[in-house]
Amino acid sequence: MIPEAKAVKLIEIYFYIDKRYNEDLKYCCERFSNNDKPALTDQEIMTIYLYTIHEEQRYKVKQIHRFANEYLRSWFPELGSYAAFNNRLNRLSEAFKQLVAPLLEEFRPDDCYLDQSLLDSMPIITCSGRRFPKVATEIIDKGVCSSKGMYYHGLKLSCLGIPAYGQITFS
Repeated sequence: MIPEAKAVKLIEIYFYIDKRYNEDLKYCCERFSNNDKPALTDQEIMTIYLYTIHEEQRYKVKQIHRFANEYLRSWFPELGSYAAFNNRLNRLSEAFKQLVAPLLEEFRPDDCYLDQSLLDSMPIITCSGRRFPKVATEIIDKGVCSSKGMYYHGLKLSCLGIPAYGQITFS
């Protein structure tokens, strides 16, 4: 079970996604098969994914499914297996792309430039690629930094910022 405050957040996320889905997202992931009305809806899959990332800071699909299976099963009884969840989540990639634009528009400050954006990424290195990682092993992967010419264990930070008038960028 989840606490009441988090349950309210889960419901808010579901209603927001359901509203956006019925307006325009359903055309990005329309089904052309006999199984066009599955027991676990696309809105529920998107809600589980976004809620678990936002509230529980679990970023890997396996962690998200495990959390949903343990704590959100009463909310989503038709969750199913990890393989089915992962497959459904991959099919919703276009819907997630279409969801980002309205999210950025609705939740950005009023004093931002609308026609400019700043994008940057950098590695957060926890140890070199030759060593065995011991810190934050549940969220890091092995990667390569081409600008530094090295392999590392860590994660990649990508930031999309929108410049504001005389302030630090909104990201």
